Amino acid sequence: MEQRNLIMAVVASVTILLGWQFLYEGPRIEKEMAARKAAQLAAEQNKPAAVLGQKPTTGTGATVPAPTQPTAVPRVPGSGAQVPTAPVVGVPIKPAGPTRTAILKREPRVQIRSDRLVGSVQLKGGQIDDLIFTNYRETLDANSPEITLLSPTGTKNPYYAQFGWVSNEPNIKLPTPETVWSTNQTTLSPNQPLELRWDNGQGLKFTRTISLDENYMFSVTQSVVNSGNKTISLFPYGLISRTGTPETLGFFILHEGLLGVFDGQLKEIDYDDIQDQKNISQRSNGGWIGITDKYWLTALIPNQKANVQTNFRHNLQARMDKYQVDFLGDALAIPAGGTASVSNRLFAGAKEVKLLDSYEENLGISRFDLAIDFGWFYFLTKPIFYVLLWFANYLGNYGLAILLLTVIIKLAFFPLANKSYRAMSKLKQLQPKMTKIRDRHQNDRAKMNEAMMQLYKNEKVNPAAGCFPMLIQIPVFFALYKVLFVSIEMRHAPFYGWIQDLSAPDPTSLFNLFGLIPWNPPELMLIGIWPILMGVTMYLQQKLNPAPADPMQAKIFMFLPFIFTIMLARFPAGLVIYWAWNNILSIAQQWVIMRRMGVKVNP
Repeated sequence: MEQRNLIMAVVASVTILLGWQFLYEGPRIEKEMAARKAAQLAAEQNKPAAVLGQKPTTGTGATVPAPTQPTAVPRVPGSGAQVPTAPVVGVPIKPAGPTRTAILKREPRVQIRSDRLVGSVQLKGGQIDDLIFTNYRETLDANSPEITLLSPTGTKNPYYAQFGWVSNEPNIKLPTPETVWSTNQTTLSPNQPLELRWDNGQGLKFTRTISLDENYMFSVTQSVVNSGNKTISLFPYGLISRTGTPETLGFFILHEGLLGVFDGQLKEIDYDDIQDQKNISQRSNGGWIGITDKYWLTALIPNQKANVQTNFRHNLQARMDKYQVDFLGDALAIPAGGTASVSNRLFAGAKEVKLLDSYEENLGISRFDLAIDFGWFYFLTKPIFYVLLWFANYLGNYGLAILLLTVIIKLAFFPLANKSYRAMSKLKQLQPKMTKIRDRHQNDRAKMNEAMMQLYKNEKVNPAAGCFPMLIQIPVFFALYKVLFVSIEMRHAPFYGWIQDLSAPDPTSLFNLFGLIPWNPPELMLIGIWPILMGVTMYLQQKLNPAPADPMQAKIFMFLPFIFTIMLARFPAGLVIYWAWNNILSIAQQWVIMRRMGVKVNP
């Protein structure tokens, strides 16, 4: 009875997963691929000009910028200060406006150049609104567009970071998004910080110094010199503004949207959730706040010893979604003849595990590694990642690292697996007796089950022993899946032959004879060589196990390899390679045990 219920549960789960895959996930993936192709075409049309190290192109799809001014929102309790919001973005126009290249040339800029980033800082507003990765591309094609992270106001989807000051004294003239800062520099690089200056004509001189490390971390120091005759109070702020809801994968195991760490606790807000709630505020000691994609992150990192007011925001402007994360620091009192300064950071880059860990350790950024969605099995996922990274550095290939990791996992579970396979081999020895019981009581299932239970008891065999190794490996399987799915180190990591991206599904298909027929099957028919190999090994392993006493159950079990082949066909190739290799090792181990126990290997 228990075995029947188990099988029914497995079949029900598989049916639900297949229904989800065919009725929802398949059409969604096809729609997503079409959207990505359209986005790639748009990116190729709107690549930045040669001043950023790129070839100039022509393109469309921009927006007309309206006058930009900070908008007042509810005051911070106890301070009277207004938290700044992003500048107002203009109404979208039809595809006939200026290109990204033209927009970047419209205002004076200071170029950003490093080994990993190119872009620019706009002197009007002093905001960081133009960033492109030099070592990450859209696809495996070496000529595909480089990933663009930040874009200025006027483009289709503005995405930028801004720093400044607010005050609860309305007569103080402060720098705004319309303020044009002055500098004698033309380049910001890791060896050359950028200093921006502005005088408000009322006795306040503002300086903003922006520096960049060798990777993706900007440091922003804001200073104020008060040459007036009275003390003033200013509140420093930082914000990230993103216009338009980006395409997301929509997987429940991956968070894409707004997030942050507040007083050591991670908070994740989906785009649709902030659309409903509009504004989520809280105070925090240090921490960070940002917006994340699958592989990319922009994050504001205030002084880790400061107490700040943080906000997740959403509003509609010209029928477009605008998302904002911001922080407001405590007021700084600047006496007459005195100065004050505050330093904060901006991360705008790829979510590389070792890099985020180094920032957390060296800069004291609270739980910065949680920007990568390692999930519930964090205690397994992150160690598995580092093991794979170490193996890959030694072997020179992440695919080989996965194979070696599988061997290590098999060795770790070797004693338990041995015990399980011995129990299953004993069950296989009892197969003739089980068949006799089934034939004797074929018309009375209750008596058949009772006789089977008595046989198991007399022979001291646990019929569920074969499930233990698989159940224990489920967390490992899921953790490895997360590593392959969320870590950028696996993105575009090749194996051998046709597998050029371990984080993507096997690109071959049985239905075009693995490329011999010039036809591109639909997404649901892309069942490649590695998924088929995984299904075959699963079938062979199943043939080594004792068949269920019930013929119907036996047929269902024999059908499962086919179902899992279809299910796993669109999983990351690295995961399917792990599963197939794990099956091969299990088959070898079980075959040896069966031979030692004198059990016939062939059914």
